[in-house]
Amino acid sequence: MKNIKIKFVSCFSVIVLLFVSLTDTKAQSVELGMRLMPTISSFDVRSADSSTIRGNMTLGFGFGGLIGYNFTENAGIEGDVIFSSISQKYKEVDVEHKINLKYLNIPILLSLNTGKTKQINFNMVAGPQIGISVGSRLFQTGTGDTYEGQGVLSVKKGDLGFAYGTGLDFGMSPSGKSRLSIGFRGVYGLFDISDNSNTINTGSYFLLEKVHIKTYSVYIGLSVIL
Repeated sequence: MKNIKIKFVSCFSVIVLLFVSLTDTKAQSVELGMRLMPTISSFDVRSADSSTIRGNMTLGFGFGGLIGYNFTENAGIEGDVIFSSISQKYKEVDVEHKINLKYLNIPILLSLNTGKTKQINFNMVAGPQIGISVGSRLFQTGTGDTYEGQGVLSVKKGDLGFAYGTGLDFGMSPSGKSRLSIGFRGVYGLFDISDNSNTINTGSYFLLEKVHIKTYSVYIGLSVIL
């Protein structure tokens, strides 16, 4: 099932991009910008007795830059580089736990627009996202002290997800080339990020097992069309 999803996403992206490449190229342009992306994440955690703990939706953050290439007023491709810090909080017995994961995410997205340089533009995006783990940490607080416990946090270096979203762009100049953007971005993780290949001590356990990250972000950003 997992392979079918990946093949479907890949084939869909290739077909749409081939279609776009054959359209009228008179309105070609490059777009540069930056975004702030508060992010809610959710994933399950394994407990000491091997049961699954459903984590709470937890607020994190993301920020980064984008470069886009618009084939026409209505279609283009967008590449982002986004630093994301996502967290998961949960409680086991009397201990509060917080898992923090940091990623450098690189989505490559097809962008469909009602009019890229119009004063108001509605857009939809979709495509694959590559994630590179740049840090992970576990915090546990039981009696007021923060300590490393028996749970072992082990995460793979890479991840692959399917990104999708929608938004509104507002022109801030008569030409419409200076833009203010707001919108929504979701990502569904296609790969299991847990890495249980390392050797751990007796009595310890891996906190993550068969985990697919799901994130939901809102964003606000500024961009300029060159």
